[in-house]
Amino acid sequence: MHRKRTLLFGTAVAVAAGVAAGCGGGTNGSQSEAASTSGNPQSSSPAKTITVKETEFKLTPSTVSVAKTGTYAIKVVNTGSITHALEVEGNGVEEKSGDVGAGSSTTFTVALKSSGKYEMYCPIDGHRKQGMEGTITVGSAAGGGMRTGTSTTQTNTGGGGYGGY
Repeated sequence: MHRKRTLLFGTAVAVAAGVAAGCGGGTNGSQSEAASTSGNPQSSSPAKTITVKETEFKLTPSTVSVAKTGTYAIKVVNTGSITHALEVEGNGVEEKSGDVGAGSSTTFTVALKSSGKYEMYCPIDGHRKQGMEGTITVGSAAGGGMRTGTSTTQTNTGGGGYGGY
């Protein structure tokens, strides 16, 4: 009888370990699902990386153009001496970087789902009015402007996405 219980217990532990291993894969699947619902169903990786430098009180570049819709990584580099942030807004999109301290950088993703113009600006009190604003143009209207490099790295946004527009 004792031997049957030991065998049953061992089997239960093996099944639980298998289920736990399966759940671990589910976490990555959830991250991919979240990324794919933010505008790029083919891949959870951003199509390109756009780098924006912030200082007192301007964005460089202040205008960015991309040829097509998709999920983009926005790398925010604070080259100034005070805290800044970056927000991208328009066409049903509103994504923020969070605060970026002086000399620091962060990367967040944004799904630019529609052709047209999106605003980008520093949402910290008064910074936008002092000149920390610009635009991202997506699609045929993008024509010239800044060209962005390709990126094959996946960015962990830590949530913060807005799904279901």
